[in-house]
Order: sequence, then structure tokens, then C-alpha cells
Amino acid sequence: MAAKDFIVAIELGSTKITGIAGKKSMDGSIQVLAVVREDATSCIRKGVVYNIDKTSVCLTNIIKKLKTLLKSEISQVYVGVGGQSIRSIRNVIVKKLPDDTIISQDMINELMDNNRNMSYPDQEILDAATQEYKVGTQYQVDPVGIQSSKIEGNFLNILCRKSFYRNLNKCFENAKIAIAEMYLAPIALAQSVLTEAEKRSGCMLVDLGADTTTVSVYYKNILRHLVVIPLGGNNITKDIASLQMEESEAEEMKIKYASAFTEESEIEEGKTIAIDKERNIDLQEFIDIVEARVNEIIQNTWFQVPQEYNDKLLGGIILTGGGSNMKNIKKAFTNVTKIQKVRIANTVIQNVTSTDKDVNARNGMMNTIIGLLARGDMNCAGSAINPSADLFGPNPAPTTTTTTTDIHRQPRTPGTMAPGVVMTEAEKKKMEEANRRREEEERRLREEEERRLREEEKRNKKGSLFSRVTTSLKEFGKRMVSEEPEEDDKR
Repeated sequence: MAAKDFIVAIELGSTKITGIAGKKSMDGSIQVLAVVREDATSCIRKGVVYNIDKTSVCLTNIIKKLKTLLKSEISQVYVGVGGQSIRSIRNVIVKKLPDDTIISQDMINELMDNNRNMSYPDQEILDAATQEYKVGTQYQVDPVGIQSSKIEGNFLNILCRKSFYRNLNKCFENAKIAIAEMYLAPIALAQSVLTEAEKRSGCMLVDLGADTTTVSVYYKNILRHLVVIPLGGNNITKDIASLQMEESEAEEMKIKYASAFTEESEIEEGKTIAIDKERNIDLQEFIDIVEARVNEIIQNTWFQVPQEYNDKLLGGIILTGGGSNMKNIKKAFTNVTKIQKVRIANTVIQNVTSTDKDVNARNGMMNTIIGLLARGDMNCAGSAINPSADLFGPNPAPTTTTTTTDIHRQPRTPGTMAPGVVMTEAEKKKMEEANRRREEEERRLREEEERRLREEEKRNKKGSLFSRVTTSLKEFGKRMVSEEPEEDDKR
């Protein structure tokens, strides 16, 4: 029987594209209905699309597989935006006000709009996290109603390369898949694995992926820093493969033997481990190779924490992703960062039921895609599929009758969007077009006002000249009249 009410989310990871469909209950629990995957090693690198055509084919296959399992058309999907090139940068917008001005919401919106209109070379602003507002000498989260002569808005702009952003949108457009909403994957992940106490007291979330490591820093429930480092578990695998073996064999050895940290007392002198039937490697050499790369990843991760928050991470460090399963990873992080409070988030905070083995493995590798599913709130189900139709035939039915443009006919203003929401390119184009029309209208009104003032000035000048001439003539006439009797008397 066809499913009639479900949410669909798609994550484009470093090695695979994952599609998931599920239902959410009123209590926030999630029932996973279907999970499908497509290998993406030939079209995605470090979470970024580099081959649009191949990625579009993978996305089309994801939708076909989900439709077969759900026995239903899919009208729209939720999409996670992540991968290399995503980084955050601070920005300050200052607005001077007349003395004793009471700050209004319109003033706040103007600051937010001015921040969103910032231009960064070859970079796209995906989202802007408000840090706080400085009113006078005090910092406020909500300054509306406060009296001041100046307000300063502090923002954290999350950037991505324009080409990456456009490529991602182009893939879904080519695959004819309507996007219900785009979310920043690291923020969706944080909302599903971090507790309120951790975000409030200060914490660092580290998503240890295959090709990238994502670092998010929270303090007082606000995102303070976000960056994606181009280092991950595959770097460890490649280092092991330098011992002259296939990467698939190196991956097996990593899973079987690798430890992020090993006590010297645990190493038996002269002990070896087998590479294959004919070759062995000294255990100490293997440990050195693994630990060197793990330490590099951890050091780069810790380096990303802004200095002013180094001593404010009372919530500790939270590890997730496939790399968090490595033996002694918590100990390795503590050794480098000196932070004793380290937690591994094997699963999300929501209650999840599923028959999928990867979801039930609870190894942190499905946390992001489940986090994206949890963010969805619109039904993605279309009409039931005719069981006699061939989805994989030469001319399959269109994947959707709705487009991203149809869904986002009315562009939203940044201030009305939830944290982590990324405008689709279709929506951004509409917003830019609306802004262009507004600017043209404002320019037209300014030009009309300037023209009116010029004409009024001309009329005033003309009137002034006429008045001076008239006055002069009157004065001349008076003089003539007053002089005539004197001439008569002389006669």
C-alpha cells in the first residue's frame, strides 16, 4: 500500500548520496520508512559536486528507488548543504541614530538586510547567525524598545563558494526534483545531537567524516563558529595504503587495528600485524602512521575554536560521524585539547524506529541525514504510483509535477527564516529581482522628486526676477511722478 504522508531528505556526502523517507509524530519521534543510497565517488569530492551530470543521474536514481519502496510519487525533498568551502566569518553593521531614539524591529531588520547584502569575492552567503546587538556599551540579544543613539549588529555569516552553490542547485534542477527547503547540514546535525545544556554552556561539535571534518562551536545557545576542514578518515586510509596495498585493504586494516591513541605499555616489542598472506608490518610503525594523521586532524580541529571560547566550552566536545567510532578517539581529543569532557554522539536525541541496518547501527554515520529529516515539516508525498508502470523503463514518468520555483513563488526575507535555512537559487533570484525592482522604483521616485525640486527652484527664481523687475518699475514710476512737479515750478 502506498505511503500517503511522509518527509523526504537527501544528503550529498563525500562518498555517497543518501535519501531517506520517514514520518514524524507529535512527540518528535521519527519512523524511518525507507533509506536508499547511491555511490558518489565519481561525482562528489569532499561533499561538493564537481560533476553535475553524474550527480543529477545519482539523484534521479535516489528518487526512483524511494518511489519504488514507498509506492508513491515524491513531490518535493529537503536537501542538506555541506562540504568543503563552507566557513563562517564575522561581520559588524553599525547604524547611528538621532539622540534618544527608541530601537524598533524595522531598524533591526535593516541591519540584517545590510548584513545580507555584504559582498564577498566568489562567495555566497548561505546563512547569517545573529550573535548579539551592542546598544551603547551593553550587549543585547533583543534590543527592541531600548533607547540609544547607536546600534551595532554582530553577525556570523556562513559562506560557500558560488560555483558549489550553483552546481548543487543545478543538479536538482536537471533531475527535475523540487526542493522544499535547503538546510545547512551542520546546523541540522547540531539540532539533533546536541542538548540544550551543551549549547548553552558552550561546546564544540566535531563531525568526523570520510573526506571532511566539520567543526561547530556553540555558546549561550548561539552558533559562534563553523568551518569544514578538508581532512577525514580517508586520509588515514591513504596513509595506511602507502604501505603498498589497495585502499580497500587499507580501510579493512584501519577498521580492524587502528586506534587514535595507544599507551606505550600496550605495545608489545617486535609485534607485527599481517598486511596479507605474505607480508607483515611492525605494529609500532602502523600505530605511528595512524596516530600522526589522527593528531593532525584533531590539532586542525582545535585550532578552529576562536580564542575567546577556549575556556568557555563547559559543555565539552561532542564527536559524531564515522570517525567517532575509532578506538580511543575520546582519549586522543583529550590529550590534544586538554578538555576532559568528551562525548560520542552515536545517535540523535530523537527517538527513531527503523528496519534499516545502518540506522539501527547507531554509529553516528546517519545522524546528519536523520537531522535533516527531523527539520522537515511539509508532506513530500505525491499521488500513488500505478503498480503496472515501469519506473526504470526508457521513458519513465516525470519525477515531479512541481518545481522549486513553484514552491518558492514568494521569496522570504532573511529575518523571517529559521536558523540554518538556505535560500534556493530560484528563491534567491526572485529576491534579487524584487530588490532590483524596488531599487528602480526608489530611483524613479528620487529622480521625480529631484525634477520637481528643480522645477520649483526655477519657478521661484523666475518669480523672484519678476518681483524684482516689478519693484524696480514701481520705484522708477514713483521717482518720475515725484520729479515732475519740481520741473513745473521752475517754469
